[in-house]
Amino acid sequence: MKEMKVRKVALLASGSGSNAENIVRYFENNPDIKFPIILSNNPDAYVHERAKRLNIPSFTIRKSGFENGEALRLLKEQGIDFIVLAGFLLKIPENLLKEYPNRIINIHPALLPKYGGKGMYGSHVHEAVVANKETESGITIHYVNENYDEGAPIFQARCEVLPTDSAEDVAEKVHALEYRYFPEVIGRVVLK
Repeated sequence: MKEMKVRKVALLASGSGSNAENIVRYFENNPDIKFPIILSNNPDAYVHERAKRLNIPSFTIRKSGFENGEALRLLKEQGIDFIVLAGFLLKIPENLLKEYPNRIINIHPALLPKYGGKGMYGSHVHEAVVANKETESGITIHYVNENYDEGAPIFQARCEVLPTDSAEDVAEKVHALEYRYFPEVIGRVVLK
């Protein structure tokens, strides 16, 4: 039987990094997938603290560093096979899209194509869902292309939105879906 090559996945996060930590913990005992680095565009992001606890090197690379190839050089040095955006707010530049075609995965906290695009992230999405009296929301896991939230969908999961739900209630339901499904779907895509 042919031995599988270990897949090296870089995690990119702009904030707390709870999804990044959940993903790393999910694969802790899987020898086929490793997370050599975590990148953030925010030096104050809590994801750096999580990275320390997880014993994973983390780096801050500003927007210009993504655009000028600094991030790409670092990813290539580490032998990265896939990139997973776990709450990463910068638009992915063309140099990364070219180097990693159909190997950059994002999660969006809504049922795309609804509530996607520039500025639609986190609480902004949940507030819009409640304001528009939607009866459901959820998550979309998709490949990344040159436009915000328009890459080919990989997976969606839904949750009910009650008329009495606040944006915080919706966020809680959506986070539960993220934690449950994101690592599982990453495994299916990366290890196939």
